Amino acid sequence: MRLLIIAGLLATLPWSASAAPTWQVISSEPGKRIEIDRTSLKRDGNAVQAQGRVVLEKELIDGKSGAGYRVIEAITRYDCTTRSANTIKRIFKKNESDIVREEDIRGVELPVRSGTLDDKVLREVCRPPKESPAELAQKANEAGSQLKAANEATLKKEMAKTEKPAAIKASDAPAKEAEHSPIPSIRPNLKAAAEAARESTREAPPPAAAAPVKPPAPPVPAPATAPAKAQTIVVHTSPAPAPKPKKAAKSEGYMLELAHSEPAVQHAHIHWDYEGMGGPENWSRIDPQNKLCAVGERQSPIDIKDGIKVDLEPIKFKYQPSTFRIVDNGHTVQVNVGEGSISLTGKTYELVQFHFHRPSEEKVNGQRFDMVVHLVHKSDEGQLAVVAVLLERGNENPFIQTLWNNMPLEKNMPVAPPTTTVDLNSLLPTSRNYYTYMGSLTTPPCSEGVLWLVMKQPVQVSQDQINIFSRLYRNNARPIQTSSNRLIKEGR
Repeated sequence: MRLLIIAGLLATLPWSASAAPTWQVISSEPGKRIEIDRTSLKRDGNAVQAQGRVVLEKELIDGKSGAGYRVIEAITRYDCTTRSANTIKRIFKKNESDIVREEDIRGVELPVRSGTLDDKVLREVCRPPKESPAELAQKANEAGSQLKAANEATLKKEMAKTEKPAAIKASDAPAKEAEHSPIPSIRPNLKAAAEAARESTREAPPPAAAAPVKPPAPPVPAPATAPAKAQTIVVHTSPAPAPKPKKAAKSEGYMLELAHSEPAVQHAHIHWDYEGMGGPENWSRIDPQNKLCAVGERQSPIDIKDGIKVDLEPIKFKYQPSTFRIVDNGHTVQVNVGEGSISLTGKTYELVQFHFHRPSEEKVNGQRFDMVVHLVHKSDEGQLAVVAVLLERGNENPFIQTLWNNMPLEKNMPVAPPTTTVDLNSLLPTSRNYYTYMGSLTTPPCSEGVLWLVMKQPVQVSQDQINIFSRLYRNNARPIQTSSNRLIKEGR
């Protein structure tokens, strides 16, 4: 009885649980490889849905979650006739199993350009499934039988007409034919049909329907009495009309989109930015997930003023010298270092990354600073704590200079010096006194519940160091948000 119960439970398990992806490499390039899962292919006429992925050699940082990832999986629907693709879902993974973030895509079909990575994926998934020799022979016989029946029917119909028949086109007809030439054979060439079927299966998807056959004309009596010779009937078929080309879009397809535009939130090809159509006033319109950017009541940054002065618990910084990775992600310069954390009110927050804004996003008593660096931390429960270090013009900062010396030449191309190290403790001000309040992320999706810790004493950077960042980002600061009577604490 126990065995029967176990067998019954096993029978109820979903079949998909045992169908592990079968990844096949279809393209390898420096820094990444492209793979597809053969078990995911779903065909619907000339459309194919498939799951593919990009596996990166070096880890990138997700602009939304702040976590690192090396694998991007995508579920995409391909139209093999119009050569277009529409990505349905993306999954960002730290490795083969750990998911960083998933997102559903409400995109549109985009044309796939020849010679791109997308073209390689499309060719692979649109290739018709292989058939056995018996199936090919059966298809060839069926095609031959249909052709023979069609030719016999049209010949009988033409012979019954009383009108003058059209002349037959013959390749080997002599100048003079016998008065009563025999009716030429219309027996189909089965061997040729089999070869044609095999060739069409190898090169292109099968057509939706057989093309109509133009009826051959009956023979015309000739005045001469020379002996008849073999005649060749030319059968014309009308080619299927070519699909109407769609208007080209600016996007280059889903694979390139994964590799190059991931850090930006996309909707109708508009990326969030700090000015123009993608500016802060439109963040909530670009993506419904950004609705808090417009309706949130505890948004950041704010003008820090009218706080209550109290004895705040000191922040316990646990930073140590380490190597680093620096990247220009299209919105700021972002840096990842080794292990580091802060502790406050009995909770530990692990350092995720730090990045820069010009000018400072937050104000203090109405004053903005030249720049600010935001050190983003995350607790085991997922709560974020951001330490803000204000930067003002003054002496050259050795910590900043080390970063600028290794500034990437291209966006989204990280630089990781193998031996150079930095110590975040050297970036912190001498006085560790701070302001604190509850706010949000200052970039989409503007998630709230973020603990802000703004150091009261600014740190100096040189004008040259400010100018270097200004060459990349003249202004990447979100406008000041209303404080909504939030409680602000200030260490005394």
